[in-house]
Amino acid sequence: MLIRDVAVEGHGRVDVRVGADGRIAELGPRLTGPADLDGHGAALLPGLHDHHVHLTALAAAAASVQVGPAEVRGRAGLAAALGAGEPGQWVRAVGYHESVAGALDRRVLDAIVLDRPVRVQHRSGAMWFLNSAALRAVGLDDTPEFHDGRLWREDARLRRLVPPVRLDLAGLGRRAALLGVTGFTNADPHPAPGLAQTLAVLPQRVAVMGVDAPVKIMLDDPSLPTPPDLAATVAAARPRPVAVHCVTRVQLLVTLLALEEAGPVAGDRIEHGALIPAETIPWLRRLGVTVVTQPHFPVERGREYATDVRPDDRPHLYRCRSLAEAGIPVAAGTDAPYGTPDPWAVMRAAVTRDDGEAVTPEAALRLFLGTPERPARARRLSVGAVADLCLLHVPPREALHTLTADLVRAAYVGGREITS
Repeated sequence: MLIRDVAVEGHGRVDVRVGADGRIAELGPRLTGPADLDGHGAALLPGLHDHHVHLTALAAAAASVQVGPAEVRGRAGLAAALGAGEPGQWVRAVGYHESVAGALDRRVLDAIVLDRPVRVQHRSGAMWFLNSAALRAVGLDDTPEFHDGRLWREDARLRRLVPPVRLDLAGLGRRAALLGVTGFTNADPHPAPGLAQTLAVLPQRVAVMGVDAPVKIMLDDPSLPTPPDLAATVAAARPRPVAVHCVTRVQLLVTLLALEEAGPVAGDRIEHGALIPAETIPWLRRLGVTVVTQPHFPVERGREYATDVRPDDRPHLYRCRSLAEAGIPVAAGTDAPYGTPDPWAVMRAAVTRDDGEAVTPEAALRLFLGTPERPARARRLSVGAVADLCLLHVPPREALHTLTADLVRAAYVGGREITS
């Protein structure tokens, strides 16, 4: 394949030839041969890589009722959303936050919907709420632990008990290709058996944590291990790197102590870094860990964070600029479906934040240009590089000014177009 007249960082306006091996074979002005397409000076980038996403949950969300703050307001709105299906049929709803209609449990859901089994997932992804019909259907009605209909971190159990959800992974792949995404790192803490094979239907390259990406370690405050216990878990994963879920101050502190004791290795990651106090930044730099964050959450969830997050924690939410300026490797993931699946929306949020953590458009784009192994090291197009490409409609300057998904003209994995 020969792409004529594209703007490539570090090379200016050039032609790009991709060989039969899926790598860039030539890159320079006025290459010989007939062109397969003409870029007319538009930007050609490395394909975007989403460094933290939950792919099966994202596919399931497309077949679910959306009940987040952006879609539903008040109990009446929630009742309308949950009651729209056929009587007796399961309702799977996602994205719920207490700002919609207050705290949920079995009793509250029963008052809204009684004639069908309903399960509602909290926006965090950590909690499911089931009404009485749902609890009876899965045989948990008489289980004291779940009598209130609140199931915390019980995804594996629910997968065995509830009817399967149709996963349109092919559709997910097509939608992601239209965003210029050529790769994912799936961040489930306990990947289901055979997940890598399930996700192989996607046209993108996929790295699965715990399989061919760092080992995911999930932390929750109620069950938080001691630093020595977490260090033992990290040591057991070695020589592989770890990716530790950190969304509170204490989780980050325990993780840093554990990494100090176990000894960091190249590729260790902090996932989310939702709260990074300023005094821990030099420690992060010394350990050499990468922070894979969600700089869009303070923008997407600003209204809820204003009431949910303590005032003294708000300056430390989802740091981006301050980490990069301190020399800490930073990359981004959408965390979809718990955040937008659109990396361009994440970039725009990273640029427009008003909390001192905004970055330049160039830095925002680099958040999605790394590899699964080195998320914070942006790939460059050069001879011999794998031809995972994102071709835009516009020149680089215009693209950086707007950072919108409709800029994408085509995406390629190994030189093969995945947007057609």
